[in-house]
Amino acid sequence: MINQPLDPFFRRLFIVVAIVVAVVLLYLMMPVIVPFIFAFVLAYLFNPLVKRLSKYIKRWIAIIIVYSTITLGMVLLLWWLIPTLWHQLQAAWDYLPKLLTWYNEVVRGWFASNSRIQLPELESKGFSDTLVEYMQTNYKFEDASTMMSQVLASSMNFINNAGLIVLVPILTFYFLFNWDQRLQTWKMAIPAPYCKKVIGIAQECDRALMAFIKGQLLVMVLLGAIYAVQLQLIGLELGLIIGMVAGVASFVPYLGFGIGFIAAIIACLFQFGLNWTYLSLIVGAFLVGQAAEGYILQPLLLGDKIGLSPLWVIFAVLAGASLLGFVGMLIALPVSAVLNVLFRHLYAYYQSTDFYKGRKQLALFDKK
Repeated sequence: MINQPLDPFFRRLFIVVAIVVAVVLLYLMMPVIVPFIFAFVLAYLFNPLVKRLSKYIKRWIAIIIVYSTITLGMVLLLWWLIPTLWHQLQAAWDYLPKLLTWYNEVVRGWFASNSRIQLPELESKGFSDTLVEYMQTNYKFEDASTMMSQVLASSMNFINNAGLIVLVPILTFYFLFNWDQRLQTWKMAIPAPYCKKVIGIAQECDRALMAFIKGQLLVMVLLGAIYAVQLQLIGLELGLIIGMVAGVASFVPYLGFGIGFIAAIIACLFQFGLNWTYLSLIVGAFLVGQAAEGYILQPLLLGDKIGLSPLWVIFAVLAGASLLGFVGMLIALPVSAVLNVLFRHLYAYYQSTDFYKGRKQLALFDKK
């Protein structure tokens, strides 16, 4: 029997159908895949520390020590942080009457004096009634039984999500335990002629990515401390929360400064009123933070790890936000660091081609 070759049309149709089915399956399995992605990222971050410890002890013991150290550090941090944050949140809640008073007396008065717009007066009781009405309209709490059923359904969703959260450390452990063997398997899958080049590019991406992540984490912590200490010294009651949020948000360029500055100005207006001395001190505090980030922290801790100009950094962040929302903003710069390495190698290869050197033209441009 003579084997007939498969018609090209059916071959292409089969490939397209296989790709569509694979994409649909990935979309449907995304809730299951996400914990594995998080676990892989955590394993990638923890692996250097585990690798150093595993030189002296067994790898599984090193993983447990790393887990225990991180857990103990988080517990001690929360032990110190939660009472302080609770006090700050209570102070923030106490600002609600001041906010309503400021709105009713200042904002409404300004609009009444300078325009024909008559803004409604707000009261604390009005907020409570609005919240109840919103809950009844959007969640249809007609009676206690429907409310309890929805609360139970929400609780089950929370339990499922919590189960996935508990699953992440377990998956991270297995990723870490077999990390070297898995890398060796991937290495053996690379075609021999390209193995050396691919490994070199991967190692360069790894160095750029790890240097950027470590440096950025230090910048976030130190910048948050700078903002928080300055705002606390000024006397702003919400200074600790605002400083910490500004430091964490600084992972996205200019976002931390913008959020922290606006929040600090609003809190200052509520606490001190239109006091130009305190407003000037807050402006000065954020200018000091920006100067420290731009001229000290970034050059010393990050340097030129990404190799992108400020214009490309802004473009990368906006593109990430447009494609994947807030998650895209978070991963924009690490992904840009990897893409920059790949582009450098691709451009170097392009410069080595005969087409670039003028020795050969594409068939499109050949003269017949």
